[in-house]
Amino acid sequence: MQPQPTAAEALNAPLFASLIERLHGGDRCVVLDLGAARTETLALFGQFRSRMDIADLGDGIERFQDPEMGPEQLRQQADRLLPARGSEPANVVLCWDLLNYLPRPALAAVMSAVADRARPGALVHALIVYSSKTMSARPGCFVPVDEQRLIDVAPPGAQRDAPRYSPEDLALCMPGYTVERGRLLRNGMQEFLFRL
Repeated sequence: MQPQPTAAEALNAPLFASLIERLHGGDRCVVLDLGAARTETLALFGQFRSRMDIADLGDGIERFQDPEMGPEQLRQQADRLLPARGSEPANVVLCWDLLNYLPRPALAAVMSAVADRARPGALVHALIVYSSKTMSARPGCFVPVDEQRLIDVAPPGAQRDAPRYSPEDLALCMPGYTVERGRLLRNGMQEFLFRL
C-alpha cells in the first residue's frame, strides 16, 4: 500500500487561492467540479453560500479517446457526463488536471458543454502539465489542504506522454474563454484561471 502524500508535499496554488478569496465576498456561488466528490473540497466550499455539482469526468475519460468520434459525438458524450443544465448556472468551474487527458477535439467539446452550464464571467481553474514530458496515465485526485494549497492523493502509477498544451492550444480549444491569469508552479505545472 502506497503512503498518502502529506500536507508538507502540498502544491502552493496561488490562482486557486485567489479564486477562493473572491468567494469570501459572500455572494452565492454554484461550483461545477469536473473531478470526483471529495470530502475536503466539499468542506472548503461548504463554508460559503454555495451549491456543488460534481461531474467526475476522470472516471469516464476513456470515453473521449476514440479518434473515430466526431465533434457532434464528442459533444453528446460531454453532455451525458456533465450534470444537466439547471436553473442556476455555475460561476466557478474546477477542472483540476483533467484537461491534460482530453485530446484537442474532446477538450473543445467538453469546454463548450461546460460553457453551456456556466454564466458569463464564470471563473475556470485548471492545472496543465507544462514542463514535464510525461504525466500519470490517469488523472490525479487533487484536494485542497487549505485555501491555497492542493495535494494529489491519487496513488502513483504508470506514466504516459503529456500533451503539454500551450496557452495557444488552449485558446483554440476554448474559444469562449480568456486567460485571466496563468502561473508556472514549482512542480512544473501551469496553473490557469480562465474567464468565460
